Amino acid sequence: MTVSVGVIGLGRMARALICPLIEREILRSSEVIGVVGSEATATRLKSELPGDLTVVAASDPRAMEAWNAQVQLLAVKPQQLDAVAASVEPSQAGRSGSQLLISVLAGVTLERLQSRFPGRACVRAVPNTPCLVGEGLCGLAWGDGVTPEQRLWVTEAFRPVSEVLELPESRLDAFLALTSSGPAYVALVAEALADGAVAAGLPRDQANHLAHRTLAGSAALLDRQQLHPGQLKDMVASPGGTTMAALRHLEKAGLRSALIEAVIAATEHGRGLR
Repeated sequence: MTVSVGVIGLGRMARALICPLIEREILRSSEVIGVVGSEATATRLKSELPGDLTVVAASDPRAMEAWNAQVQLLAVKPQQLDAVAASVEPSQAGRSGSQLLISVLAGVTLERLQSRFPGRACVRAVPNTPCLVGEGLCGLAWGDGVTPEQRLWVTEAFRPVSEVLELPESRLDAFLALTSSGPAYVALVAEALADGAVAAGLPRDQANHLAHRTLAGSAALLDRQQLHPGQLKDMVASPGGTTMAALRHLEKAGLRSALIEAVIAATEHGRGLR
C-alpha cells in the first residue's frame, strides 16, 4: 500500500515515526507533508529531515494539502485538537473512510476523533518515548471503518520503532499509564540509584552509567529469559546478604506500593482527560 501522508505536528515522536519509514523506503519523502506551528520551526526542520519532505507552517495555504493525503498522522497537543479540527476546510472532509487518521493524542477517544473528523477512519495509537531509539511499545485501537489493508499498513508503520499491540480502546489508559508514563518512573529510579551511588562514594558520571546499565541489563534478562520478577530477585538476594538488607529498606519505604499507586493514578488521570 503506497500512501501519501500528512503529518500535523512534527515533534520528536512524529519525527521518530516518520523518519524510519522514509529510511526503509516504506514512504517516499516526496509523499509526506508536515505541518508545524511557525515559519521558524518549518525552516529549521527542513534542514533536519530527510529528502524532499515538505514542511510548512499552519498559516501557509499549502498546509491544507496535508488533509488531502491518504493518511494523516495527528501529533499535536491534545488541547489543540479542536482548533486543528476547526481549521480543516469542508473541501478537505474525509471521503467515506478512504482516508485514515492516526492520532497519538493522549486521552482523546476514537468517538471524539470521529466526531471532529467525519468521513475519516480513525486509529488511536499510544507509542512511548523509547520509540526514539527503536525500542518502543505502541498500543493500537481501531475505529469504525478501518479496513484490513489500513490495519496492516498502520501496524507495519509502527514496527520499525516499536513492538505493536492491538488493544480494545478500554485498555489504552492502563497501557499508557504503564508504557508511556513508565519511562519517567524508570528515569526517577535511575536517578535515585545513581544519587545513592554518589553518596556512597562513586563519581557522578560513573554512577549514572552504572545505574543505566544495571536497569538495561536487568530488563534484558527478565525479557530474554522470560523470568518472573520474583525469580530475578531471588537469583540476586542471598540469605542474610546485602541485597536482602536493601530490599527490606525498600519495602519499609513503600517503593512497591508507590509504583502500583503511580500506575493507577496515571490511568485514572488519563480517563479524566475525556
